Amino acid sequence: MPPGISTLAADTELSAANTGFMLICSAMVMLMTPALAFFYGGMVRVKSTLNMLMMSFISLGIVTILWVLYGFSMAFGTDIGSVVGWSADYVGLSGIGVTELWDGYTIPVYVFAVFQLMFAVLTPALISGALADRVKFTAWALFITLWVTVVYFPVAHWVWGAGGWLFEMGVIDFAGGTAVHINAGAAALGVILVIGKRVGFKKDPMRPHSLPLVMLGAGLLWFGWFGFNAGSWLGNDDGVGAVMFVNTQVATAAAMLAWLIYEKIRHGAFTTLGAASGAVAGLVAITPAGGSVSPLGAIAVGAIAGLLCAMAVGLKFKFGYDDSLDVVGVHLVGGIVGSLLVGFFATGGVQSDAKGLFYGGGLEQLGKQAIGVFAVLAYSLVVSAILALVLDKTMGMRVDEDVEVSGIDQVEHAETAYDFSGAGGGAGSRKAVPVTGETVAAAGQNKKVDA
Repeated sequence: MPPGISTLAADTELSAANTGFMLICSAMVMLMTPALAFFYGGMVRVKSTLNMLMMSFISLGIVTILWVLYGFSMAFGTDIGSVVGWSADYVGLSGIGVTELWDGYTIPVYVFAVFQLMFAVLTPALISGALADRVKFTAWALFITLWVTVVYFPVAHWVWGAGGWLFEMGVIDFAGGTAVHINAGAAALGVILVIGKRVGFKKDPMRPHSLPLVMLGAGLLWFGWFGFNAGSWLGNDDGVGAVMFVNTQVATAAAMLAWLIYEKIRHGAFTTLGAASGAVAGLVAITPAGGSVSPLGAIAVGAIAGLLCAMAVGLKFKFGYDDSLDVVGVHLVGGIVGSLLVGFFATGGVQSDAKGLFYGGGLEQLGKQAIGVFAVLAYSLVVSAILALVLDKTMGMRVDEDVEVSGIDQVEHAETAYDFSGAGGGAGSRKAVPVTGETVAAAGQNKKVDA
């Protein structure tokens, strides 16, 4: 629910069109969490595939229940001190009328609640990519529970809740650059600084085991992101959502191309992983900015984000933090870039009359954006690190080293992602050799595959 909205008359009636549109958008955003699981799952080694999938998927269960019990009330209830919300009617969603409308809109409160639920589900799942291969599943589940309670729900209120201090300041975050991506990226950095590096970081090859799975996940994310972004205007009455839809496509395309060009110049090849990562970087960056920039501005936002994120993913090797799947490099950096570029490219003619530096608005909006960026970054980084430290000192967050080396899937989930027992088939074939995670026979390849 971005700042700068216009309210409707008190006798506003429920719109079947807007309600249906928002339910579809909610379903598209829900799809983004399994899509993220595919995206991350393809990027890890074979022995960690299922654990990576489950780290995203479990968020659908935990966060959904917490949102109904108290999360929606904390994020969007009556403001308390500009920091958090609370409304008894929202606890358990028990005091909401079936046709009660979200204030100022033509959609039911239930529809708004379920749309925002999908954002809450996705955000902690984003963090999981930084922690691949080494975190106990029970510790991760408890971390999600604590994190959404003390970080995500309050920050969502700051950014989108009526009375939230960043909302009232006029910080523009159309669909989650601060509340979702900077929040998750900073949390990822805080946790990995506590739990440390994977065994073999910067020594062993840790290549993606399934690039087709990565591309499938990226494609589904791109699709779902239209609901994530265009749906955040909560209706279709004035064309703003349509602009956001166009800008989402434009910025994503520009970011993908910028990443690939950088990759070709820097490393000599156009890779599928680069294409997927560039697309996600563009989606992240346009999320806060797309409702305030023109399509040409969206090209600039996407291209700048694609370039800077491509450069940023290598920082983990320079500074020694093990961000397994580049959550910091893509989501934190992309969220910062997109949020700050609002202060340069906002036209004043889409979601609000706020103008950026390049459109005669001076530095005012840029200053507001910077406050929003660094407030969320600092809060999430510090609190997430504290939560991880407490869990690590009590129950332990990391699996044992031998489990990490041999493969976390079998120990944590009693399963493996792929069954190769029948791969040799046919009379006279050699006796099947158990898959250990050290080497996997890949179809059409006569070399070791990093498992």
